[in-house]
Amino acid sequence: MKHLTILVPEGKNNLSSIVGPYKIFTRANEYRKGTGKKELFKIELAGVSKEVEFYNGLFSVKPHNNISAISKTNLVIIPSLNHNYEQAVKGNKLMIEWITQQYKNDAEIASICTGAFMLASTGLLDGKRCSTHWAVAESFRIRFPKVNLQTDELITDENGIYTNGGAYSFLNLMIYLVEKYYDRQTAIYCSKVFQIEMDRNSQSSFAMFTGQKKHDDEMVKKAQAYIEGKVDEKISVESLSSRFAVGRRTFDRRFIKATGNTPLEYSQRVKIESAKKALEVSRKTVNEIMYEVGYSDVKAFREVFRKITGMSPLEYKHRYNKERIN
Repeated sequence: MKHLTILVPEGKNNLSSIVGPYKIFTRANEYRKGTGKKELFKIELAGVSKEVEFYNGLFSVKPHNNISAISKTNLVIIPSLNHNYEQAVKGNKLMIEWITQQYKNDAEIASICTGAFMLASTGLLDGKRCSTHWAVAESFRIRFPKVNLQTDELITDENGIYTNGGAYSFLNLMIYLVEKYYDRQTAIYCSKVFQIEMDRNSQSSFAMFTGQKKHDDEMVKKAQAYIEGKVDEKISVESLSSRFAVGRRTFDRRFIKATGNTPLEYSQRVKIESAKKALEVSRKTVNEIMYEVGYSDVKAFREVFRKITGMSPLEYKHRYNKERIN
């Protein structure tokens, strides 16, 4: 029998991302038994304390075991952390060291949402693809510049390390892991029981672009403000760099270093975010909104919109606008 460890970190972290994996893998075990096979996993919650409280003592979790008593496991699940990542990482150094050792002992590691901060603190994500909640992407990039952050991806799978996007999208990662460890039929069963959509691979449609402002390059901040104030205009990068008296190559380099996007990508994201908001609440047509955000080519607008959100403008409107006026 394989061993699954669901971690219970110290601190005010996320309870649902501990309970969810436990329930889904327990149900997968039960389904497997029902087909005449043995349970695949022994499932244990593990931490460094005998009891961890959540939501100001409203709930508490009593781990089955201390991590020090688990010398060998096959799969480790790191739940979502609280929003004070510095504190969460500092308060769980023993757990971070244990995760590193388990990976060296051939365990696979999966992080949920902001649990990626704990996983990245091990150094195991350096040079690898990783996802986390889109809302913390900027903080994550600053703290872990060696990690290839891909927040558009709902799930990453690389060298026995799995990560996923934000909030309840961890349910999709659990179904993904059930299929990987059990089989497709067990995954389908769990998806139906828990009513989780299968084969979802993007969180792009949920992302809200707010711009990356946690940097110290004042010229880039001014350029960002200029781009955001001219949503309805088509701005060339050449004119933008000239406006700030900087060579095109230098401008691009500084912009990418500060924001993680090229100036063109940043402008596209600003425009598409404005278009998304209009599509959610407006009775205007897709073409009217397209012109309002500085596009005149329908094909180009649709391609950029789909690249950023994972769906067409009309699909987006049908999903988020109650009136669904074409």
